[in-house]
Amino acid sequence: MTQSRIMPGFKPSLAYTLLYLALIVLIPLSTLVFKSLQLNLEDYWAIISHPRIIASFRVSFLTSLIASAVAGVFGFVIAWTMVRYNFIGKRFLDALIDLPFALPTAVAGVVLATIYQPSGLLGKWLIDSFGLKVAYTPVGIVIALIFVGIPFVVRTVEPVLQEFDTTMEEAAASLGASRWLIFARIIFPNIFPAVITGVSLAFARGVGEYGSVIFIAGNLPYVSEIVPLLIVTKLEQYDYAGATAIALTMLVISFVLLFLINLLQLWARRRSGQ
Repeated sequence: MTQSRIMPGFKPSLAYTLLYLALIVLIPLSTLVFKSLQLNLEDYWAIISHPRIIASFRVSFLTSLIASAVAGVFGFVIAWTMVRYNFIGKRFLDALIDLPFALPTAVAGVVLATIYQPSGLLGKWLIDSFGLKVAYTPVGIVIALIFVGIPFVVRTVEPVLQEFDTTMEEAAASLGASRWLIFARIIFPNIFPAVITGVSLAFARGVGEYGSVIFIAGNLPYVSEIVPLLIVTKLEQYDYAGATAIALTMLVISFVLLFLINLLQLWARRRSGQ
């Protein structure tokens, strides 16, 4: 007698999953690949090796990596505060965290550019006090990507902190462990995979972000021009082959980086015994 499945409906669920992946993911991506194959290797290399294209790749990926790392730190602090402490206005702050999800990215870009421009409220203060120009520089891109990336980290880490067994902390404290030792040896190893997941989501969002970046970036070639803007520019010029070549290269690089991040996450889970 064969053992029945605990959860029925495996085949319909699998069929729906494969259909969804085919229609939403695989077919569009395969079209991108086939369109790029219209170029021969020399033309493809001539497009992606152009100094302006290379500079835009450097700006997009470097700012996304920096922004996701910063979002990982501050997102963890916010998640820790929301889970571990009760204070006045907590529900209001919790709603504000999701604001970048609901706010149109173009609106966020206009607001950030207005605040951080040289004559803006924060931009003028940063220039006068520290000589730091934010708007129309890669620094502005990083700030915009932090704004859109932090909610991914917060919403990924919060459930893990809520389910964390605090008896382990109490046991360690009863044995004389300090608070920093408890955090470093017990708490952080268990939530580190969730932090990595949030950082990877923030990075993926940052690489493809467009609306909140173009207004504050200034879009200066070789300085603050991002890859999505170049793709849109190619499309406006009806250079579909060039746009798909840049997009395919961006897709491959993003996939490799996310794959490496997932390997790091798997290593962290195995190390923490999850």
